[in-house]
Amino acid sequence: MLVAGVDEAGRGCVIGPLVVAGVVVLEENLHLLLELGVNDSKKLSAKKREALYPEILRLVKSHHIIKVPPYLIDRAVKSTRTLYKLNHLEAHTMAKVIQELDPDKAFVDAADVIPQRFGEYIKESLTMPKQPIIVSEHKADMNYTVVAAASIIAKVERDGEIARLQEKYGDFGSGYLGDKRTFDLLRRLLAEGHGVYPSCVRKSWEPARRLYAEYGLAQKKLLG
Repeated sequence: MLVAGVDEAGRGCVIGPLVVAGVVVLEENLHLLLELGVNDSKKLSAKKREALYPEILRLVKSHHIIKVPPYLIDRAVKSTRTLYKLNHLEAHTMAKVIQELDPDKAFVDAADVIPQRFGEYIKESLTMPKQPIIVSEHKADMNYTVVAAASIIAKVERDGEIARLQEKYGDFGSGYLGDKRTFDLLRRLLAEGHGVYPSCVRKSWEPARRLYAEYGLAQKKLLG
């Protein structure tokens, strides 16, 4: 049996893409991932994740990565149609990954508060003649080694995207909402872009929208 694991990195970031990654492995080889030291990516250092990345790719039968750019995330968040909300976008993207891997069974880390509903979203997006069994659970990256492997791939790819953006814009931290350096960058980007964010920013995120509104008010005051 071919078993797949799918996870994402960067869902809550205000800067950079959402990265969805999946791996597929023969069921009898799952123990090799565990023996390798694969664990939930959040429990591993960046150095350990980077070291595991090529080893995971060596052990799995196949892998697939999709990077969802900010403008598609903004489109989903701004849409009033439920079908295009963020959970649906993520489920649809995971379905694309699963379809590429073509497993018999796929474990996914659920983004929806109701994991079974998230699994249904994925099934609705699949167009395979023979659909795999979908197991959608919260904390799947902690409970299933194959999902943990996917989480490592997604996190390393996401970190690489952030590193490339930092080469251009300087050290802005993690890109997450709670990082002061990220907020400082958003302010600077608005000033340098004369009120326009670059394409790496998720403009629909509330903090980005708030700063945009504050910038507009400040400019109006300056103009009298």
